[in-house]
Amino acid sequence: MEARDKQVLRSLRLELGAEVLVEGLVLQYLYQEGILTENHIQEINAQTTGLRKTMLLLDILPSRGPKAFDTFLDSLQEFPWVREKLKKAREEAMTDLPAGGRYNRGSGDGVHATHLPVMRGLERSGKKGIEIADIHTEAFPLKKENNVTK
Repeated sequence: MEARDKQVLRSLRLELGAEVLVEGLVLQYLYQEGILTENHIQEINAQTTGLRKTMLLLDILPSRGPKAFDTFLDSLQEFPWVREKLKKAREEAMTDLPAGGRYNRGSGDGVHATHLPVMRGLERSGKKGIEIADIHTEAFPLKKENNVTK
């Protein structure tokens, strides 16, 4: 699965979990298309709540190959509003990212797709012109205790 698609699933994780996507035909379609194995189905069905089942599915999907995201979209026939939300988020990610999964902010080096949510959050907080080298120091400032950086 492409980094962009993984990021889409991650960014909508809580919303997707609330939809209990594992009910109905979603799992069976993913199994039929070879995205999930029989062991995956058993492991997901062993979870005690719909939320846990859906979260486990979302944990498994990114490691299931390049067709996993598109096949997941196809599996959502019973959840057209979810499918549309995922497609829209993917399209937005595509307009933010040129081919290759890199994002250019002015004259700086390209930024990987996984940095976009952090950069957007920093920009919303008023920090403009963030460079890739600044992401970790701005988003995750180091604590100083007794003049020692930890």
